[in-house]
Formats: sequence, C-alpha cells, structure tokens
Amino acid sequence: MKAKVAVIKTTPKRVLEDIGELCRLADMPAALAKDQPVILKDNISWHLPFLSANTTPWQLEGVIRALKASGWDRLVAVHNNTVVTDPDKGLKLNRLLGVYRKHNIEEKYNFNKEEIRWVLYHPKFKTRALHKVYGHDVMIPEYFFGKNIIHLPTVKTHIYTTTTGAMKNAFGGLLGTHRHYTHSWIHEVLVDLLKIQQDIHSGIFCVMDGTICGCGPGPRTMVPVEKGYMLASSDSVAIDAVAAKMMGFEPLAIPYIRMAHEDGIGTGDVRDIEIAGEDIRDVNFHFYVGQNMVSRFGRTVWFGPLKSLQKFFFRTPLVYFFVYASFFYHDYIWWPLIGKRRQRKIAATAWGRLFESYPR
Repeated sequence: MKAKVAVIKTTPKRVLEDIGELCRLADMPAALAKDQPVILKDNISWHLPFLSANTTPWQLEGVIRALKASGWDRLVAVHNNTVVTDPDKGLKLNRLLGVYRKHNIEEKYNFNKEEIRWVLYHPKFKTRALHKVYGHDVMIPEYFFGKNIIHLPTVKTHIYTTTTGAMKNAFGGLLGTHRHYTHSWIHEVLVDLLKIQQDIHSGIFCVMDGTICGCGPGPRTMVPVEKGYMLASSDSVAIDAVAAKMMGFEPLAIPYIRMAHEDGIGTGDVRDIEIAGEDIRDVNFHFYVGQNMVSRFGRTVWFGPLKSLQKFFFRTPLVYFFVYASFFYHDYIWWPLIGKRRQRKIAATAWGRLFESYPR
C-alpha cells in the first residue's frame, strides 16, 4: 500500500479541530491496535519554553482529543531524561503538564526504575550500528512492548541529522541516558531504532507540529519561524521525508531517510508518497542548519579528527565537564542573550498568544 502523509494548513482558532481532521486523513484508527494502550511520546528537546524546539500544548491536546473521539481511553505519557534537559521543568514551562492533567493522562518516566523496567532486547535483524555501541543486545523499556505509540515531534533542523522528526523522536524513548555514545553512527542508529519499534509496538503513528518551525542549529538554538502546518502519518520515514522536503532539503540526501528507504521500512522518496490535504508541491521554507559552539566541538569528536578520543571524553568522569559546559552554554549564555529575544518575538504572534493561554 502506498505511503500516505496528511498535511493541513491551520490557524490558532481552529487547530484542535484541524488536528482531528488531520488524524482522520492520515488513517490514524487503522494504524493503531484498538485493544492496546497508546503511549504519547512528546518531544522536549529543551526544558525552557522555546517555541519550535518542543511539542506544543495544542499539538498534544489535539491528538488526545482525536484519540478519545476514536475510542482510545487508555493513554499514557512517557517522558525521557537527557544529560542537559529536565523533563519536569520542561513539562511545566512548555505548558504540557496542564494538558496531561486536564485530560487525566497517566505519566511515566522511562528513567525511573520504579515506573519502567529496562530489559535486554535481542534484535531480530542485522543492526546497522547499535551493536557497535551495545553489543548484540540493547536495553530498552519493557513497558513499550505490545503497546501503540504516537510520536509528537516538531518540524525543525538538527546539527547532526540535518532534520529531526518521527524517527529521531524514538532516540529519547528507546535508549537510556548513555545514548550519546551512538552519535558517531546516529543515522544508522535511527534506522535500527525504527526496526525495533516496528517489532515491539502494536501500532506507530506520528503527528508533527509545523505551526512554529525551527531553522538553524537545532534542536535548540534555532530561529522560530511561523508556518501554520500540521503533518501526520503512520509511516515514520515518509513523514520525515515530507517534512524535509517542505524545509527545503532533498530527503534522500539525508542518510537516515535514505537508509530507511533502502531497507524497506518506510518510504523516503516523496514521489512515492500520497499527500492528503494541502498541495505542498511548491512549498519550500529554504531552511538551513548552520552551527553553534556545541556543534562545532561535537562534530570534531563524533565525526572528525578527535573521534578516536571520544571514549576518553565521554566514557570517563570527564564527561561531566562537557555536560555542564553544554548546560551552561544553552541555559546561561545562548538563552538570555539570544533565545529570550527570539521567543518574545514569536510570543507576539497569534500562536504565541495561544501558547500563553495554556496554564503553566
């Protein structure tokens, strides 16, 4: 069956209703097992309230409403931890916690051993890269087995993968806090993770927010750009390909999309994808990636001349220096000097006012 990606143009006044229509256009009910719970996997790339970097409250609420209207009442939010992002702070500042509470959504933290147990998983396929880091078996959350999952990324660029979306969103959910070990093979790892998802989940669906998109050295230090789009699909590769095309990139030139397409786990060639809803043939955001202080150093370690030293840098106590340096740069240099000003500018738009209408 031909891959399908639904795309709509929306406004703050009708976005919740439009997300319901978007999910219908993308055949959400057919993609998810009716007798299984649905994991809501939000995307908090940064705990600070920076539109374009994180799942938006209307994106989350629209999906919850669409799920409940289609008969799913067992919804669970799963949050991940990173070395530089505080999920509790992120949920509050990005106005997501109030949405979860409003709709009585259970929350679990995959880094809390009392809530989710991690178990060894042996891939049933030849991995492209995970074995280089973890060996033949990889630890993943036991809770994920047999359940549906909905990914909630945003349309944005990324310093290491050019774009980030449905496939990259699994990176935080399936792998633990040492997942940065995989950065040298990040494109291959994203393909491996999608294969694991297709093995363990009863259904996979993605709703991507392109109302406020991120251009520049993502997933955090970006320029928010108002575009007003929402995308949805049950094909993680296809929705990432369409989002990449809309941003102005050639999807098959992005390694993780090309490799997933070659492995037959999704469709990365937009010529083979049915676009339901908006006509986006002439859409081109002309986005770019660029670099920041962190990416310049990261590229030399993960992909460049210092690659042979990455174990020394990141698998010894020295790693805490780099963690603190990244945290300090993002939260205490870039955010007050640049990020706040950009957020204030986008907060003056209708989308910004909608964001402010959600309770902290």
